[in-house]
Amino acid sequence: MKINLKTGIAELVFGMKQKDVEAVYGKPDRQYKDDDNNIIYLYNANYMRLTFYEDEDMKLGYIIGSHPELELFENKLIGRATKTVQDEIQAKGIKDWETETFDTVDNIFNESNWLILQSEFGKVIRVEVGAIINDKDEFDWKFKSK
Repeated sequence: MKINLKTGIAELVFGMKQKDVEAVYGKPDRQYKDDDNNIIYLYNANYMRLTFYEDEDMKLGYIIGSHPELELFENKLIGRATKTVQDEIQAKGIKDWETETFDTVDNIFNESNWLILQSEFGKVIRVEVGAIINDKDEFDWKFKSK
């Protein structure tokens, strides 16, 4: 499952609507609304949580994944040493990182690619990717409707 920075993961592309996602993955295992009225889809087999933004006409804008096959730059991420993964990503030119710590979990964030590596006990446990906001302060939707 390839992470496509600024675009999505595998066949998922930021800007897809629910029907577009369902055409690829079928109905979600679970669906609910969060506190902001966004719709959340959970796909158990894919270890993914998808967020469709209410303020953006229910477009896919955020993906959280923990599938063991998630990869970036042909390197697997989940379960590997955080330092090693971060070094591999930095070697590809992604340099600016901020780290926030919450109890036992570190969020290592690169804003320009809206990429978060979530780490616990020195290993990557999940990855978060989001749609990019452009210079006009608008989402840069990558999915083009058919």
